[in-house]
Amino acid sequence: MAVLAAAALLDELMGRNRNVLPNEKVKELNWEDSEYCKYYMVKFCPHDLFVNTKADLGACPKVHDDEVKKLFEEAKGHRKLQYQEEFLRFCNAMMSEVERKIVKGKQRLALNQKVDGPSLSPAQTQRNQEQINILNERINGLEKEAEQAGIDGNVEQAQGLMKLCDQLKDERETLKTQNENSQWSLTAELAAVQEKQMEVCQVCGAFLIVGDAQQRIDDHLMGKQHVGYSKLRAAIEEITTIVQAAKDERRNKEDKRERRKDRDSSERDKHRRGGSYERERDRSEHKLSKEKERNSEGRDRRDKERRDREERRDRERDRKDRERERERERRHRDRDGHRESGHRSSRHSHSHHRR
Repeated sequence: MAVLAAAALLDELMGRNRNVLPNEKVKELNWEDSEYCKYYMVKFCPHDLFVNTKADLGACPKVHDDEVKKLFEEAKGHRKLQYQEEFLRFCNAMMSEVERKIVKGKQRLALNQKVDGPSLSPAQTQRNQEQINILNERINGLEKEAEQAGIDGNVEQAQGLMKLCDQLKDERETLKTQNENSQWSLTAELAAVQEKQMEVCQVCGAFLIVGDAQQRIDDHLMGKQHVGYSKLRAAIEEITTIVQAAKDERRNKEDKRERRKDRDSSERDKHRRGGSYERERDRSEHKLSKEKERNSEGRDRRDKERRDREERRDRERDRKDRERERERERRHRDRDGHRESGHRSSRHSHSHHRR
């Protein structure tokens, strides 16, 4: 612990890369490295909450780094969600322990108020203790299996193992209560008198004297266990909300992606159907266009033939007009020639007669 504190102090004064040689490449920070504490990155490390108390978890074997925590807070994705879910599983396991402690304390107060129940024999107490030891081993094994299942992503299996673990813990607490009640039986009346004015703290499970001095109440409320379990409850609510929101967002994205996929598929089907219709329509239009072209060519051919006939008629009419004109001119010349010939013959006969 002292070594880690000294290393942290040197990192703060000289930087995290104080031992890196000038020609060595500086390692980039990656919040997914196994050396960093997952719980510290998500919110805080539970190992730091109950130092030097009955609930002390010991020193955390992982590294707590504020820069890495900042990188984790800025990150997004499924891996970050896994870290948050693992934090919730660990904190919920701790809260299950304190909830059982609260229930046990209430049962103890109720039992002392009743002051009944015979004490157990030493042999029965020994058998209960042996059963408790067996249950401890089974509970530790199940917790390790549940933790590994959670790391592997088998959430349902982890939840099932934790549920079985809770059942075994309840059985263990029942046996412990029987042994403790056997020890209390000799002083039950005195304990009942003393504890009639006591109550159980609903946050940390500690026994409180009803109507105690305000200073002692304030000391309890500021104590590490009470503050630590309060932080655990608040963190569970906060991270649960964040995880649920992330799952809802991911579910909405998946739904949108599915709807978009269905819409794209529908559009492709519609496009394929529309493409067949378009091709059929194009063929129909092409056929109509060909028919129009043929009709237009027929009309043009008929118009050309009609124009040719009219031109031939016009040429024939012009030819006949020219022939008639030439015929009139010829007749006119012939008539003028006969008249001139008559005049000449008339002059000749008149001249002969005079002689």
